Amino acid sequence: MSKTAVLTADSLVAKYAADIASVTSQTPATTLAEFADQLSTAGDTLTSAYITLAEEFETAASLLRVAADPDVTATDQDALLRKAIPYLKDIPDAVGEYRLMS
Repeated sequence: MSKTAVLTADSLVAKYAADIASVTSQTPATTLAEFADQLSTAGDTLTSAYITLAEEFETAASLLRVAADPDVTATDQDALLRKAIPYLKDIPDAVGEYRLMS
């Protein structure tokens, strides 16, 4: 995301949910908690298919699960989302590779 873009849980989910759902064969997630669960499942699926780009998806999913907790402050959620971003950067390439294999 660019530095001027506002990072929110909703914007993060909107950016990646469709790609992740295409791997899990589920409806795209609409909440951060759903997205974290689907991301974990997709990571397992992609790693099983020897797509090494997905190895860090579980780290992102763990951070996002904590960020989705309703007891987490907005400041902490923002920090967690920002920590997850580097682990999500390979989603388009990993999913693209998976689609080529399917």
